[in-house]
Amino acid sequence: MHVSSYAQIEPFVTLDGSEIREWAGPVSAPAQNQSLAEATIPVGGATAEHYHRRTEELYLVSAGKGRLLVDGAERIIAEGDCALIPPGARHKVFNLGSIPLRIVCACSPPYSDEDTTLTE
Repeated sequence: MHVSSYAQIEPFVTLDGSEIREWAGPVSAPAQNQSLAEATIPVGGATAEHYHRRTEELYLVSAGKGRLLVDGAERIIAEGDCALIPPGARHKVFNLGSIPLRIVCACSPPYSDEDTTLTE
């Protein structure tokens, strides 16, 4: 059994510029087929637009408010919202709120820099 504690997770920055804390996945735990992490986007910040060739992502907003762009479609997202981002879909997130935007990201297969292509 492997248990990860948020307080003990060291953050790192992904290619899209967001700060990540990974509970499970190749960086932090022996998960082989998926990853679970929290992305934090500072007030006024945004990720770089990108896509993943193989990875499907679920974004669950745990705090804050933002604007999510997926393949040109735009949607306001806020705490409690969950968005599906299919493989190959270009996406970008902007923090529109007055607090850091926190998004729990579930990825299958697990997130990797090698599967991430920046488009801006």
